[in-house]
Amino acid sequence: MAALRDCKAWQDAGLVLSTTSNEACKLFDAVLTQYATWTNNESLGGIEGCLSKLKAADPNFTMGHVIANGLELIGTGRTVRLDKELDCAVRAMVALSKSQPLTVREKLHVSALDVFARGQLPKACDLWEQILQSHPTDLLALKFSHDTYFYLGYQRQMRDSVARVYPFWTRDVPLSSYVKGYYSFGLVETNLFDRAEKVAREALAINQTDAWSVHTIAHVNEMKAEVEKGLEFMKETEKNWKNSDMLACHNYWHWALYYIEKGEYEAALTIYDKHIAPPCLASGSILDIVDNSSMLYRLHLEGVKLGDRWKDLLGVTKKHTKDHILLFNDVHFLMSSLGAKDHKTTEELLTTLQELARAPHEDHQLSLAPCLGLPLCQAFVEFENGNCDKAVDLLYPIRYDLVQVGGSDAQRDVFSLLLIHAALNSKSKAKRNLARCLLNERDVMRPKSPMTERLIRKATAVHSMA
Repeated sequence: MAALRDCKAWQDAGLVLSTTSNEACKLFDAVLTQYATWTNNESLGGIEGCLSKLKAADPNFTMGHVIANGLELIGTGRTVRLDKELDCAVRAMVALSKSQPLTVREKLHVSALDVFARGQLPKACDLWEQILQSHPTDLLALKFSHDTYFYLGYQRQMRDSVARVYPFWTRDVPLSSYVKGYYSFGLVETNLFDRAEKVAREALAINQTDAWSVHTIAHVNEMKAEVEKGLEFMKETEKNWKNSDMLACHNYWHWALYYIEKGEYEAALTIYDKHIAPPCLASGSILDIVDNSSMLYRLHLEGVKLGDRWKDLLGVTKKHTKDHILLFNDVHFLMSSLGAKDHKTTEELLTTLQELARAPHEDHQLSLAPCLGLPLCQAFVEFENGNCDKAVDLLYPIRYDLVQVGGSDAQRDVFSLLLIHAALNSKSKAKRNLARCLLNERDVMRPKSPMTERLIRKATAVHSMA
């Protein structure tokens, strides 16, 4: 690991930090490095340990407040609407920034988080882009915008934001190989699979522990339904990425998806029980919750008995029922309450989302709730209640708009699978025929997919019985 940068090193990089504390500058770098690499480095004290020491080193260091609050907000597990402590922290950061002679770049960082906290995610990205136009190696602006574009489903922006600064990330710039990984993910999400894999492999040739670049290649294999290649790659590289604790659960999720694709459900559940459920139940991280909900729901669609796993997961998701930070999160929390058959929590999630959606103010996600979030959630409810026709009626008209709820193509595939299963189980001949059409579409996009072949056989059987 490169030496952590002090005040002069940040100044030499053209990224002045308004503090006289070298210790604060180094701790800022330590936190940024761990965030950028998806890894809590215990030798540094982990992210939480470093943030605590950073605050002590210079309590009035505005960029220290920016990185601390930014990580909370980007984690999407807390909202200033419900969390007074976080609301106070954001207000204190804004007030502090007004009391100091900061650089324009630092002021833009504060403004971006202030609007993000109020749900104005596209506006936050615009402010981070302003920073990147004049400071292309500002990794915090690059990573915050990258993650936020992902939440917005802005796939081309996620790719092009990195492309615009890519030439500046030469080998001598700290963490430059990880920027290759970010770019590779933008490429995979815009269906440039071969280029994505090439760039990800370039990053891995520099640093084989880059879990995000491994993740890109996992996506490539998933989207092409190259199951055996995917399984082999994850097995071969596991030792390199399993210690990236913030992403390992998600990489194991991709690994388990290959087994679901093959119909090898016990192998998928073994990975779930060993590597996906434990970190989620321990940390409660939102990415881990999404992985857990999505994996169990896919197995549920395949008819797999899941025992108490839904109830265990509900223990982690229930406290987020009224958050409504991201619609993508909401629908995954809903999967857990439906799976656990907790009707009260399901109802509470839907009614509180409906109430907020009536007056979204400037909140981007809430403004999408009436046309996308609520119909999507209701489709899950109808399917679970056996109203397959209604689920299709809700889901089919919005299928091409669901990219706006965010997440990756691989993650949103659970919505496509729900639509196919609902259509397959419909009482309507027209909808059962729609299922066959959707499966043809899937087969062309992912040739030789074992799951598609299974579902086509089921569709043929349903058709012949009818």
